Amino acid sequence: MAKTFLRPLAIVALMTGFLFLAAACESEPASTDTPDPTATSVPTPTPELTLEDLLVSVREKLASISTATFHLVDEFESGGKFFGNTLKSIDGEIKAPDSFRMLVDVVAPGFGFVQIEMMAVGDQAFMKFAKDAPWAPIPLDQVPFDFGGIGMTLSDLVPVIEDLSITGKETLEGVGTIRFDGNVSSEDLSSLITSADPGYAVTLSLWVHETDHTMRQIRIAGQIFDDDAPETVRFLTIGSINAPVDIQLPDIASGQ
Repeated sequence: MAKTFLRPLAIVALMTGFLFLAAACESEPASTDTPDPTATSVPTPTPELTLEDLLVSVREKLASISTATFHLVDEFESGGKFFGNTLKSIDGEIKAPDSFRMLVDVVAPGFGFVQIEMMAVGDQAFMKFAKDAPWAPIPLDQVPFDFGGIGMTLSDLVPVIEDLSITGKETLEGVGTIRFDGNVSSEDLSSLITSADPGYAVTLSLWVHETDHTMRQIRIAGQIFDDDAPETVRFLTIGSINAPVDIQLPDIASGQ
């Protein structure tokens, strides 16, 4: 009789063990081998570029310029005379390495507002002293600005700038830019402003595109020429980089 009574108890104990084991399995956490399709990953933040990294990128962008448009303005019209006239602004286009065409707005004594045209291709330069005047050849070294290779010229200028630092981020004509400030001597600008006189301290401010690091604008504050007023400020704006440009020498025989 004892054996008959113990056998059902063993069966009950065995079944109870299985129930405890099943409950334990159900309470274990779900496997993490399969990703949750509803989970969102947190992107790794992009590290901020150092000043040195930014300048390398800026120089590479400048050196790659093949064509561009530009606008130069004398903010206070206090700069030296442009062929005896008061310079207001210059608009032009360039084709690297040595071609440019520009329209110069000046105030001429006795005539008022006048537009002067200048252009150069290679070692040949021409000038019109008025819109309807004929083109006349001039020596290339008499052209006060060398814009033809502006990209490479500015690329070579960047490492010469002293105390160059990032001073903030600004919106320029609706575009986010990084601003740099530094100092140069007037003679350091002679590759761009060919007749610059030496010995003057000049403050430069550079604005470059926040994401692609293309140069957008340069502020040149201080004397470059002996005839400049000390408070002279010039702004050089660059646009339409690497857009098609066609610069041809004028036909002197036809007066065009």
